[in-house]
Amino acid sequence: MEIMVRTVNIEPITKEQEFLATPALTKEELTNAFEECLKQVNLNMEYFKDRFPYSCTKGLKYPIIDNIEWTDGFWTGMLWLAYEYTNDKKYKELADRNIESFLHRVENRIELDHHDLGFLYSLSCVSGYKLTKNEHAKKAALLAADKLMERWQEKGQFLQAWGPKDSPEHYRFIIDCMLNIPLLYWASEVTGDNHYADAATKHFTTSCKYVIRDDASAYHTFYMDPVTGGPSHGATRQGYSDDSSWARGQAWGIYGIPLNIRYTKNTEYVDLYKGMANYFLNRLPEDNICYWDLIFTDDPEQSRDSSAAAIAVCGMLEMDQWLKEEDPSKKVYQKACDNITRSLIQNYTNNDHKPGDPILYHGVYSWHSGKGVDEGNIWGDYYYMEALMRQIKQWDPYW
Repeated sequence: MEIMVRTVNIEPITKEQEFLATPALTKEELTNAFEECLKQVNLNMEYFKDRFPYSCTKGLKYPIIDNIEWTDGFWTGMLWLAYEYTNDKKYKELADRNIESFLHRVENRIELDHHDLGFLYSLSCVSGYKLTKNEHAKKAALLAADKLMERWQEKGQFLQAWGPKDSPEHYRFIIDCMLNIPLLYWASEVTGDNHYADAATKHFTTSCKYVIRDDASAYHTFYMDPVTGGPSHGATRQGYSDDSSWARGQAWGIYGIPLNIRYTKNTEYVDLYKGMANYFLNRLPEDNICYWDLIFTDDPEQSRDSSAAAIAVCGMLEMDQWLKEEDPSKKVYQKACDNITRSLIQNYTNNDHKPGDPILYHGVYSWHSGKGVDEGNIWGDYYYMEALMRQIKQWDPYW
């Protein structure tokens, strides 16, 4: 398959000098921050027991749900991060019980008619298999990869996000799926069957070609033509408008590109990453935690999205290995990670722990529907912990 890598505008980083002047995060800052996370995880283990947190808090408290949401894997991922950090078996024991729940869910196809199988199964089961060789985790993750492949649209070369496959109005993909396709690369690695990785690479190529604009900002979702399989138009579902750049979507691209490079080793996408990262960094407000949409850069009436900031940090840390030492942007991105992470630690985290609380405040789930606006959300908690873990030790991603 011929791969055509998009050429986009790469803006100079306007905050370059500010980032370069940032003191490096100390080990004490990072470990203290992670220890605070563990305090909340411990309380929430007792609070959720063998069930799961709802996607976002309501009144800064997580409702408790069964394993039915697209976000449930993030909680189990947090347990695995806690286990890696402490080697305390209590985290493993609960994560293992979660794995049985995820196996039951995929075997019975409970609320899985969407593309978010990676968010669900990479963090809960691929991680469990990588860390402990749990065969039930491997089985569940492979079944999830098969379920995700059911969303493959051969004509358009993409994984359909939502809705029936024969529905023209649902013939689209979203930028979030860049974080779902690592499940397929992993499935090929453990089975030797390349059809999973082939679909992942094709979906990634289609995404980079169409969902990213010429200025390196991202649409949330992109519609393909159901007749020809070719491109139709970009639109939003979560962002402020079809023409704006939803902050979390931009962050998905910043993280999704290096995760795909990890598996494909195709470094031709580095400039595309730089375009997306620089666009994001250039629209940060004074404290460097983005608003929920990057159309806002200084508007106290709007909500921040701390989760998007944490995701972007994970992406920049993942990309660091693919940037050459002589690349002048390498140091800027490293220092941007220090700056954003420190801002999250000092201004956005919960240090007054109570059962059911989030770790990270000031996130946004869905602004248009008024869901989880200026609340905690479970993926923000997870990515914040992952960002800290990545800076504490040499970490092997669950993705």
